[in-house]
Amino acid sequence: MTTSFPRPVGNVIVTGGASGLGAAVVDAVREAGGRPAVIDRDRPADRDGAAVPAVPAVQADVSSRAEVEQAVAELATELGTIDAIVTAAGIDRCGRLDEVDAVEWERVIGVNLLGTVSAVRAALPHIESVHGRVVIVASSLALRGVSDATAYCASKFGVLGFARALAAETSGRLGLTTIIPAGMRTAFFDDRPDQYKPGPDAQLNDPSEAARAIVFALQQPEGCEVRELVICPEQEPSWP
Repeated sequence: MTTSFPRPVGNVIVTGGASGLGAAVVDAVREAGGRPAVIDRDRPADRDGAAVPAVPAVQADVSSRAEVEQAVAELATELGTIDAIVTAAGIDRCGRLDEVDAVEWERVIGVNLLGTVSAVRAALPHIESVHGRVVIVASSLALRGVSDATAYCASKFGVLGFARALAAETSGRLGLTTIIPAGMRTAFFDDRPDQYKPGPDAQLNDPSEAARAIVFALQQPEGCEVRELVICPEQEPSWP
């Protein structure tokens, strides 16, 4: 039965919540009256580099299924209930297939695709028990393949396929939204070689804009589905 909009955001686990889009989601969830919790290899920090108070957090590598399962279990105990999960953790390794070290290439798959699957799988029983919501972060490169990004494109194409299949599988038991953001002004690009960093004229969104869209999805009432949202600059060249 459909309830009124906006639905309370509730307790929300954010993977990759210590920086970038994940940190913006943490801020947006708090602003909307929800309680965020973080799974990340790093501790959450505020704009001055100090630890953020009142944000439950567990340090874990999302590419490790065991670590993710333990982290979700710890946060479930601390929060009492898990109303939603947002899978914002992600990495990239740029270069031609024959140039990127195989271990690094596979780590992109491990974090972006398998990390998403592990986090959602671990949280699923908790979310289903309250008919909550899963928000899966894909990418505009889940819709378009580009050179020198085989690992990232493969991982995000996989994430999108996983999300669409899971939406069909869990229909009527929980809500599921896939967010498809284009490039954002975050530290995501900082460790790339210069040739792969956005140029001065690059069209990039602020991560807070994608975070607001994620909160919008979290607030949808039971019975109403926003299945996929593309968030991109007006002149974004990768969409459509």
